[in-house]
Amino acid sequence: MFMTCECQHLKQEVKCNASKTSEGNTKKILECDDECARLARNHKLALALNIDPEAHKDDHIPYSNDTLKMFRENVKWGQTQEREIRVFAADETEKRLRFKPMQPHQRAFLHSLSEDFGLDSESMDPEPYRHVAVFKTPRFVMAPMKTLAECVRIRNSAETSSAPIAETQKKLQANNEIYNGFLLSHPRFGLTLEELRADCAASLDTTPDLSYDISFLPSEEIVIKARPVSSSTVISSSAIEASLKTLKVSLSVSISSRHLATSIQLCALDNSLNITRREMDDPGNNGGWSQVAAKAAAPRTAPMQTAIGEKSVYTVLGSKLRDAKKKREEMKKAKESEVVVDDWEEEMRKQEEAEEKAATDGQTHKGMSDGAHGCAIVDERDSKALEEKETDAEFTEQKMQELDLAEGLHSQLSADAVG
Repeated sequence: MFMTCECQHLKQEVKCNASKTSEGNTKKILECDDECARLARNHKLALALNIDPEAHKDDHIPYSNDTLKMFRENVKWGQTQEREIRVFAADETEKRLRFKPMQPHQRAFLHSLSEDFGLDSESMDPEPYRHVAVFKTPRFVMAPMKTLAECVRIRNSAETSSAPIAETQKKLQANNEIYNGFLLSHPRFGLTLEELRADCAASLDTTPDLSYDISFLPSEEIVIKARPVSSSTVISSSAIEASLKTLKVSLSVSISSRHLATSIQLCALDNSLNITRREMDDPGNNGGWSQVAAKAAAPRTAPMQTAIGEKSVYTVLGSKLRDAKKKREEMKKAKESEVVVDDWEEEMRKQEEAEEKAATDGQTHKGMSDGAHGCAIVDERDSKALEEKETDAEFTEQKMQELDLAEGLHSQLSADAVG
């Protein structure tokens, strides 16, 4: 028989011991413990607050985390072992359950599951025959109403629903961090720390209480972290953030004008230079650039002037297209003007006769040309002989004049000698 307490929470199996002269244990009850008092108090509070206890039991998991973890590793095998234990728990006549020999991790699952059921378990026999034996004890009342599979689904749904909340809390916590540096994205290729420090010195020197450490990140980004200029300088984190927000306007203009990086934004850095907050992630950000740099006027583009006498691309292309079209039309007309000959042998004969006639005419023309050429040669020879005769006559007359002049001079010299 079972002996219970007044609230029916405690239950214990005892011998009846009843007889004709004694009632034995039939009228005895167990004393309520602290757990009974806690349940009674919760019941009274639920009645006072008009809370339905059954509606708040759906998310309760009567199994330990170790049991659920081992069950997830092998669900099908775990369901088989759970079914055997449930059958054993429901049978009031059974007091002991023996499992077949199995691996240590499988025996660990049976021990954990038996403890969740309120049963005792023990490993028996040496390897490889070591197995688990489960016993019913006075602390066993009944098997849990929910199965392991149901509890796994409840745990998964709880984790899924709590994930957005945790992510939201993480974002809220990150949004509350104080800005303590700048983040430069997509820096210019080949940019060095010395060049960056020299180009930004005019802007960074406007905050004498702060010093700046410039570092390259593995993500090919550059961070400029602000810190007090010395250990003796006392400045709050909020003051550093206010100084950086004021400095960002001039620093953005310097970086954009020198093309040092494509964007700059405020950020929060830890001691290991891990970025815990970005200005771009905050609602209402301006995309990383300051309002001055973002609203800068677009550069003016001068209209292209065409040189005098230079044809545009469209004119050249148009003329080429017209020429190609005209050429295609001429080829088409020439093709249409061709006459298709029915008798090709007759056509070949006519072509041969035309070639012979052309050859005969060519020879006649050549003979006439040769005769004319011969006459021309004779005429040329006669004219040359006539020219030679005329030249000889002129030469003879010149010689006669020279002889007459010589005789005259000789006569005059002789007369002068006599006188």
